[in-house]
Amino acid sequence: MTIRAALLDALALVSPIECAGCGALDRSLCAGCLESLSARVTVHALADGTPVWAALEYDGVVRRAILSFKESDRTDVAATLARPLAVALDAAFARTGPATLVAPPPSRAARARRGYDPVGLLLRRAGQRGARVLVPARAGGVQKLLGVDARAANRAGSLRAKISLAGREFLLVDDVLTSGATLGEAARALRAAGGEVRGAAVLAFTPKLYGADKTHRDSFSISRDIARTED
Repeated sequence: MTIRAALLDALALVSPIECAGCGALDRSLCAGCLESLSARVTVHALADGTPVWAALEYDGVVRRAILSFKESDRTDVAATLARPLAVALDAAFARTGPATLVAPPPSRAARARRGYDPVGLLLRRAGQRGARVLVPARAGGVQKLLGVDARAANRAGSLRAKISLAGREFLLVDDVLTSGATLGEAARALRAAGGEVRGAAVLAFTPKLYGADKTHRDSFSISRDIARTED
């Protein structure tokens, strides 16, 4: 570890990089920001009652790191962000049992803008892969500036399954649980095709909409620290 740290320090001198969590000239994620990315699983619920296991709270360092990853081409932090997501997946699987992972598909515009699928990349870094059984049924508007009800209306009917899913069990996965509209629509589309949705796992949840009064600690889940190393 000492040798690895020395090599990373030397690389930082040759090719300076800003920490994706705080902006300091250091490494992809400095030691302090890595500490903030230690997973502590909480459990939430979508409007239809589907349980959602979340690894982190979408605020501060976590928010900045995820935004850097998704909007600033900082794919160098994908492996580090995948670790808390893997913890949330483990906690979900411990409760739901085996299930096929499914992520809501990104819009064509979002994928073209980024050049990659953030959730798909996180899953691969976590050693998992999602089944591509959902596709857009219609174009949807941008969610970012919409309120909770408008987000749900915007997503309603926007996804469909490509095939019959009768007899299959699924666990949804996404990067951030905001209003729950996207995961709720994905769950609806899977069930409409005959699938059973056991729950969902996300990297982070938004405390404004899923705060302390709407969450509880999962007594069965495991809290893990992320190793203070970088891939």
